[in-house]
Amino acid sequence: QVQLVETGGGLVQAGGSLRLSCAASGRVGSSYAMGWFRQAPGKERDFVAAISWGGGMKYYADSVNGRFTISRDNAKNTVYLQMNSLKPEDTAVYYCAARAARKSIPTMTRDDYDYWGQGTQVTVSS
Repeated sequence: QVQLVETGGGLVQAGGSLRLSCAASGRVGSSYAMGWFRQAPGKERDFVAAISWGGGMKYYADSVNGRFTISRDNAKNTVYLQMNSLKPEDTAVYYCAARAARKSIPTMTRDDYDYWGQGTQVTVSS
């Protein structure tokens, strides 16, 4: 099994920044894509960003493109989400997700991800 643990959430004022981290452990394997999704109260869990195993392919939701940056450190089995210029509408629980080993291509589809973290709350005040 693979465990994902997110850290770095919190309360921030509009215009501020936060950096989320997600560490993978267990039978992690290699060559797996990772992504971030978010879920606001009463809404679906939506795609935010995704990254390939090698880091050369990155996808972003239109709503965060230019403000958020996804990156990863494979030596640490960790993926990051740097969030700048935060807006109140970014408030949500943020979930880290990983595809299974050898599925190195990232996607924007929730059902393509095999493992999920418990989520970390991000609250942006106006």
